[in-house]
Amino acid sequence: MIAAPLSHRLAAEFLGSAFLLATVVGSGIMGAKLAGGNAALALLGNTFPTGAILVVLIVIFGPISGAHFNPAVSLAFALRGELAARALGLYVGAQLAGAVLGVWSAHLMFDLPILQLSTTVRAGPAQWFAEFIASFGLLLTIFGCVARAPSALPHAVGLYITAAYWFTASTSFANPAVTIARALSDTFAGIAWAGVPLFIVAQMFGAAAALAVAGWLWRRSPA
Repeated sequence: MIAAPLSHRLAAEFLGSAFLLATVVGSGIMGAKLAGGNAALALLGNTFPTGAILVVLIVIFGPISGAHFNPAVSLAFALRGELAARALGLYVGAQLAGAVLGVWSAHLMFDLPILQLSTTVRAGPAQWFAEFIASFGLLLTIFGCVARAPSALPHAVGLYITAAYWFTASTSFANPAVTIARALSDTFAGIAWAGVPLFIVAQMFGAAAALAVAGWLWRRSPA
């Protein structure tokens, strides 16, 4: 259990989510501007900063809040009895507020309108299955590191997301707060609002599957 005061934990979740989304959206804008229409280069420009910032954010905020930055992760830890029910709702609120602020900050940095709605369509069975896989793999990475290699967690999560940007058809949102916030940006990283609900459903099913598998793979042996 995290020993930091709840106010510190919420601040860490808010700040971490804000920097994560500022990086996701900001690097997407920069990548698209510099890639000259080459989508592969733009995606590379979006991928590496996202993986890198995750390592940094987990290192600095992990000891305070656990560095969830993701409602699916917080819910999974609550179901494991490692996050109180009252704290769960507050964590999710902090994550959503931070994620939205991060998107707006990226718009400000690139001199774009702050308030936007994405028009990028991301939908269909392949995309939903990709989000299931992305979330399943992310949660399995987290649980595996917590159980066997805690010190490797920041780098493992950063590397997993870096890989999942490329091996999933959806480019691995794997996070309900990220999904909602990215719907507020009509830029390279955006997702149209119509695609948000089923992305989140797929993410939650992936997290639930990872929770079940992790409980079986890494359950504590009786003394």
